[in-house]
Amino acid sequence: MVMQDILVTYCPLCGTGMVFSAYVGRVETTFAVSGLLYNSDVLLYDRASKSLWSQVLGRAVTGLMKGAELTLLAASHTSWEDWRRRYPHTLVMTTDTGHALDYEQSPYAHYRKSHRVVFPVEHQNKTVPNKKPVLGLSIEATHKAYPFSELAKLAKPRFEDSVGTRRVTIEWNGEAKSARVLTEKGAELPSVIGYWFAWYAFHPDTEVFSVP
Repeated sequence: MVMQDILVTYCPLCGTGMVFSAYVGRVETTFAVSGLLYNSDVLLYDRASKSLWSQVLGRAVTGLMKGAELTLLAASHTSWEDWRRRYPHTLVMTTDTGHALDYEQSPYAHYRKSHRVVFPVEHQNKTVPNKKPVLGLSIEATHKAYPFSELAKLAKPRFEDSVGTRRVTIEWNGEAKSARVLTEKGAELPSVIGYWFAWYAFHPDTEVFSVP
């Protein structure tokens, strides 16, 4: 098994859990949360240069590292039940942290159920309700969103599609409310699961999948 250092990020405002390589080029880099937002999405900063990085873009947007990009890795955004079924011997972070916090409660539960976007975003589109989850895929210069509401209409949980010049396979797990993208050879491609408004805010030229 090949071990690598990774950067695991989550923005509750956008519903985006994204995993990147911790290397920028050949340099291992450590990050922290800045407390700032861009398009309602968390801005990270690297501890070396203090540059700000957009999570959804995976790119430095200010500072000495501006324009540098992170390598997005394939990661599952799924239910614990589904994950445990696939990886029964997995390790999980303990909630015994020494802090008196209730990890069973989400402070963003009401936000998730509301259609309201609290912080400003540059682009908005009402084709899909703001907080509905989508699978977002970027290949070369082409972006495409697969709304879960459309995937739930499928007669089969697996289908082929084209994004840019590439053929891909989309897999939908209705029970776990999760989706992923595979190459023609079956390897998983990096993708993003998050709220529609967040995907569109960063990719206003996105294509949108719909069931015929």
